[in-house]
Amino acid sequence: MKYVLIGAGPAGVRAAETLRKEDPTGEITLVGGEPGAPYARMAIPYVLNKSITESGALQRKADLHYDLQGIRYLNRKALKVHARADGGTVDLDDGSTLDYDRLLVATGSSPSLPPIPGTDLPGVVTCWTLEDARAIAEKLQPGNRVVMVGAGFVAGVCMKSLVGTGVKLSVIAGRAGQILRTMMAPTGSSMMQRWLEERGVDVITQGRTERIEPGPRLVMDTRVIEADLIILATGVKPNLSFLEGTGAQIDQGVVVDHFMRTTVPHVYAAGDVAQGRDFSTGEWVVHALQPTATEHGRIAALNMAGRTMPYRGSLSMNVLDIGGLISHTFGQWQGVEGGEMVEEVDEENFLYTRLCFKGERMVGAITIGNCNHVGAIRGLIQTRRQLGEWKDKLMHNPHKVMAAFVDLGQHRALPSAMPA
Repeated sequence: MKYVLIGAGPAGVRAAETLRKEDPTGEITLVGGEPGAPYARMAIPYVLNKSITESGALQRKADLHYDLQGIRYLNRKALKVHARADGGTVDLDDGSTLDYDRLLVATGSSPSLPPIPGTDLPGVVTCWTLEDARAIAEKLQPGNRVVMVGAGFVAGVCMKSLVGTGVKLSVIAGRAGQILRTMMAPTGSSMMQRWLEERGVDVITQGRTERIEPGPRLVMDTRVIEADLIILATGVKPNLSFLEGTGAQIDQGVVVDHFMRTTVPHVYAAGDVAQGRDFSTGEWVVHALQPTATEHGRIAALNMAGRTMPYRGSLSMNVLDIGGLISHTFGQWQGVEGGEMVEEVDEENFLYTRLCFKGERMVGAITIGNCNHVGAIRGLIQTRRQLGEWKDKLMHNPHKVMAAFVDLGQHRALPSAMPA
């Protein structure tokens, strides 16, 4: 059996290792589009703030890890997939072709640039690759002016490495008027904005970005900002162009079924590029999260190797550290129709807890500054435990979540495959 895995992020690496365990004699080729060994993108902030070296960002630290497992690793980009009923081929950017019996698409995402002139000028970068990290690191000198366009999750991850470096940081939230809008309730967003502002960050929540000029210089309809570096962090888009003409169904990402199969025979997908099942809602969505990518890769590989292993869905979950203030969001943190919600806010100490319920089940949560109970919160959501009398106790005091988890854990039920 010939397996080809396009993409060497967490999904691709985990899939390759799982395939080797399941099929000791199969030919496994892992194709990575960036130079060097596979690394973890979420480690980039730690490279920037010098918590780790670039070698510390590698997904597998041992020399010859892939060779020792019999996994062929190629630094190439996939240009085109030619699918057949019994397999197919992949064209690479060096002119070579790979034959496959089973193909995994795990190509992740690329930065989605704002539709404005000047995004290709010198001094304008994204914050997505190790190459980007090197360009940013050169400018992280005290007093330098850094402008970040975007205030969502990608921007939040990058900010971790900028706050406290001595640079003069401006963050452009734009017309959204709220930082971290897609992963944070307004109360929590306001708290995190205040945290940043108290650390010298200029958070701009009004105005429209019109263009970037040489300098670089950011031109808005309300102001002009001179900079030494402009970082574009306005979201990501899945890497899918090489699937054109294959018949793969594309929506937010490439659509997969319960077994991570695409609509093309013998082609599977995993990670940021795959539109998989959401644990909380049962809907098919893209979860650009490393834990989701890793589990996608494992499940896809098991099915590629002949096992029948359905994927029960990924829990939407974000963990963000912005200059030392840590937040977590889980599941349906916005709340659900007909459900209940409790919030507790301590503005002075930057503490925030929000629990959301559907009947007697916890379905979503947000925490800021409170890290001690996040494991219990996640456990109660993922096990879909009926809280019973603990529901009222948590509505009156959300900080009793650990006590609820311990008490209910003695009779914990396994989560069902589908949401109720």
